[in-house]
Amino acid sequence: MRIEVDTSSGGERLDALLAGPLGSRARAQRLIAAGQVTVNGEVAAKSSKPVAGSLIEIDESDLRKMRADDGPAADFRIAYEDDSLLVVDKPAGVVVHPARGHSTGTLVQALAGRAGGGDDPERPGIVHRLDRDTSGLLVVARDEATHRALRAAMSKREVTREYLALVNGRPTARTGTIDAPIGRDRRNRTKVSLDTDRPRSAVTHFEIEQTLPESTLLRVTLDTGRTHQIRAHLEAIGLPVVGDQTYGDGPSYGLERQFLHAARLRFKHPSGDSEVDVVSQLPPDLSDALKAAGSSL
Repeated sequence: MRIEVDTSSGGERLDALLAGPLGSRARAQRLIAAGQVTVNGEVAAKSSKPVAGSLIEIDESDLRKMRADDGPAADFRIAYEDDSLLVVDKPAGVVVHPARGHSTGTLVQALAGRAGGGDDPERPGIVHRLDRDTSGLLVVARDEATHRALRAAMSKREVTREYLALVNGRPTARTGTIDAPIGRDRRNRTKVSLDTDRPRSAVTHFEIEQTLPESTLLRVTLDTGRTHQIRAHLEAIGLPVVGDQTYGDGPSYGLERQFLHAARLRFKHPSGDSEVDVVSQLPPDLSDALKAAGSSL
């Protein structure tokens, strides 16, 4: 791989400059430390600042080895793709980005070289995330301008995120809104809840899709996107998500994870030319659980 430094990138640290093309700043630093990156024919330090017109060369064979060393590639499907962004359909069990206990096999690593933008070099292109055991759609930027535009759209609540959640019990009304700040639980640090010292605003809307003998299928939309928001909010009103081992009663209807699926993602394309509207069908494990709960769908 060869990169000629343009005037906009001249004077930028080498590891930061290569974070986009290589997928993450950490991967760039590993390649630089291994001596696989040269600037004008000379091995360079990660803190060096190539000037405009410099020629950077990367040993791509070593890059492929390092990608293999990152562990098994995460499984995913591309539901929509263009030059600016991707909409990924993530299966349950895949972690979006590296975190404590999950250093390999993440979606970010599988998307290396295809995503970019944002302040965190370990999370290039990530605009929002899904829990490991939540399946469905999330949008990923491919460049800085798109990342900024999508983050702004999220903040302005211009991105529609719809989830399907099977819950134990039944709401008292067909539609409802849960407007309740949440944060790290005071007593259980692995959970978020309303019982917190650091509450952050959180708003969740729901409507009934189907009533079943002992459970209810809800369509849920978010105004905010806090960690575990849907799961914590539904537990708070006495409607825990089926199969949820943290906020509910654990395995049920043959499920080994929570019945929560990001089913639809709709937003105006950052270019302003069109609307992106993508739908994801329930994966087999959730379809089977729904039938076990008594659904004829």
